[in-house]
Amino acid sequence: MTDLTQLFADFADGDPSAADRILALVYDELRRLAAQKLAREEPGITLQPTALVHEAWLRIGGQENADWHDRRYFFGACGEAMRRILVDNARARSREKRGGGRKGVDLDTGLEKDAPQSLDLLALDEALLKLEAEHPRKARLVELRFFAGMEIEEAALALSISRATADRDWVFAKAFLHHEIHKGDELP
Repeated sequence: MTDLTQLFADFADGDPSAADRILALVYDELRRLAAQKLAREEPGITLQPTALVHEAWLRIGGQENADWHDRRYFFGACGEAMRRILVDNARARSREKRGGGRKGVDLDTGLEKDAPQSLDLLALDEALLKLEAEHPRKARLVELRFFAGMEIEEAALALSISRATADRDWVFAKAFLHHEIHKGDELP
């Protein structure tokens, strides 16, 4: 059992010091993940990688029923927490009193790991919720790849599916999300 896996077990058993030790072991990796996510945000965002990591940790570290079997589950939970924080932040920025404008999402590059442009996280979140309702595994794949920063092989392993299935699901999910995000842009 790795140190991290043992710490997850200690945390699940109620060891109060396990949470601090987990954070110490994964902090740098979480901060890199947060920096990648924030790089896709619009210029001028006030949220910093350190704050995103700390907010995500507050959301997942306080879960009494957290069941992190290994690092894949843990980083999946962290990625989902970061997604929710970024979506909440985007909602706050998009309110009329805050200026409100939205930008489009190019899913050909927008869902790729190193996408440079900013994303309309509200539109993406709305489309992802629809995908989740119809195809939960495909939605989870998007969360693992896009928000948790996993490579396709890691995400396939976390979902207990083959690489080929993950590739097919990824292509489907991108097309589905693209359609949902851009369906209002179609001409009558």
